[in-house]
Amino acid sequence: SPGTATKLGFVQQPQFTFTKRFFPQAVSVQVQDFYGNAVAGGGDQVSLAFKSATGATLIGTTKINTDATGLATFPRTGPTTGLRVNKPGNYALVASFTGGGLTAATSNTFSVSRVGSMVLQAPAKATANVPFSITVKGPDINFQGTVTFAVAAGSNARVLGPGGVLVPLNTRYKGREAAYILGRSRARALVTVAGFLGNDYVGLLHDAVDVATELPDLTTTVVLRADAAPAGTLDWDEFLALGDAVPAETVDARALAVAPDDLSDLLFTSGTTGNPKGVMQTHAATLRAFWSWGDVVGLREGDRYLVVNPFFHAFGYKAGWLVCLMMGATVIPQAVFDGDEVMARIGRDRITVLPGPPTLLQGILNHPDRDAYDLSSLRLTVTGAAAIPVELITRLRDELTFETIVTGYGLTETCGIATMCRHDDDPETIATTSGRAIPDVEVLIVDEAGAEVPRGEAGEIVVRGYQVMRGYFEDEAETHATIDADGWLHTGDVGIMDDRGYVRITDRIKDMFIVGGFNAYPAEIENLMLRHPGIAQVAVVGVPDDRMGEVGMAFVVPRAGVTLDPEQVLSWCRTEMANYKAPRYVEVLTELPLNAMGKVTKFELRDRGRAMVTEGLRP
Repeated sequence: SPGTATKLGFVQQPQFTFTKRFFPQAVSVQVQDFYGNAVAGGGDQVSLAFKSATGATLIGTTKINTDATGLATFPRTGPTTGLRVNKPGNYALVASFTGGGLTAATSNTFSVSRVGSMVLQAPAKATANVPFSITVKGPDINFQGTVTFAVAAGSNARVLGPGGVLVPLNTRYKGREAAYILGRSRARALVTVAGFLGNDYVGLLHDAVDVATELPDLTTTVVLRADAAPAGTLDWDEFLALGDAVPAETVDARALAVAPDDLSDLLFTSGTTGNPKGVMQTHAATLRAFWSWGDVVGLREGDRYLVVNPFFHAFGYKAGWLVCLMMGATVIPQAVFDGDEVMARIGRDRITVLPGPPTLLQGILNHPDRDAYDLSSLRLTVTGAAAIPVELITRLRDELTFETIVTGYGLTETCGIATMCRHDDDPETIATTSGRAIPDVEVLIVDEAGAEVPRGEAGEIVVRGYQVMRGYFEDEAETHATIDADGWLHTGDVGIMDDRGYVRITDRIKDMFIVGGFNAYPAEIENLMLRHPGIAQVAVVGVPDDRMGEVGMAFVVPRAGVTLDPEQVLSWCRTEMANYKAPRYVEVLTELPLNAMGKVTKFELRDRGRAMVTEGLRP
């Protein structure tokens, strides 16, 4: 009869996600009568449980008394936080009621066919106690049954939530480099900052190109930290004010329309063509890959992660602030690396996680005043991107407090992750290999015909799995040249796999070299250098460097009648391109060495460059 409690209904935010860990928003349970009216008065008791298919309670709560409106609310940080679902199966979120000698229960049931990602989405607006079916979007996930929800009004602010595609720009880019990516991606909005690294980014862009004609899609530029926004741009407050004209319903609808397989970002990477290509990656792949990354390295809720790697890079972005948000770690950004400042922050901010390239870790170990800093909070580091001495791994464990040291390998095209060492691997394995494939990803070493080679033999590293890019943005030819018909992404890297499945990188089929953790692509650098009025031909190779691992050496042939000064060329390069791309050495030749097909024999130049550096040539 009216006023008698007979059933329950969930009251919930419009969306929550279900991955390997159960991450609900605050869940409220409404006590209702037979007719769906809220039972007022309070004092009834409600409990919440997450159960397996067998009915076993995986996580349960104590009973909570309802309030005067008949609501019992279980907070986001409550007992359901941290639940791990490690295998496929059927699960249910069950609410139970006891009061006035009566009991009632309601549940929503999930069938998980593969541990992956699932998004439960409800209508953007709903009045109290309106029943509707939940729509599930996600790979290999099926929802069974319906449940009565009453959806709280309002929207959830989420990174990339309204469906925008993020296109990070390297803060070291000059105007023309940034303009290429803005134009290629057809970016509609640019968000930048004033004064970082002493740069006027808006000025650099406008000095390099006619923005109005060469970047017609770029309609909005937002400048942060400026005393006054430059002409034709908006400051942050002005940008936010534009949202006043957008109805909340529109925002909610856009956010709820975002699906796991929608694009989340375009990270531009260069290659043999010399022009950067936009790597298309999805929300689902990114979240799943870096949940796995966080799980493998042992990132914990409550960790304090000093993000030294730049946010425009997959390491600082996805293996930086994004994985911290997913795992419940604290993000502590370090805008510019400075050894003394970093070591001071470790003690002051009680840093537990400090990933970075080997040069960063070596700098801390070898710092003359290291003992003056409190580094005792350090627990975890992740490194890679260069050859690592076994001694470095041993010293990190013996001389500092690192419990876990992990190395890995990945490309932008594989969401930045493909193989990783495990935390319990021995120092030699961590130093000399890039680990084995992450869960649910395949890695093989193949010959030129695509056949797997025997363990211990060299071949090309190929990768297949959920985290492989969708493709290069609007470039089918390059996509098909990189991903074969069977879904294997050909990395262009040469490696050897041992009997355990651990991979050692031995060479690069492509000519890319790594400068202090940044990928430098000769073809791109060569294209930029050919803009120099005195250069007719140029070939760039990587040569060893004690501090950076590798740096560029450019072999140039001058135009007829021109005498090139190597120091002037180096200065020009530092002005026209990011510092990690700018060659450290320039050698002037009368001609470049060519093979019978007329192609530059870069192996010859590489050997020559390495010999010159070994003999003591310095910039």
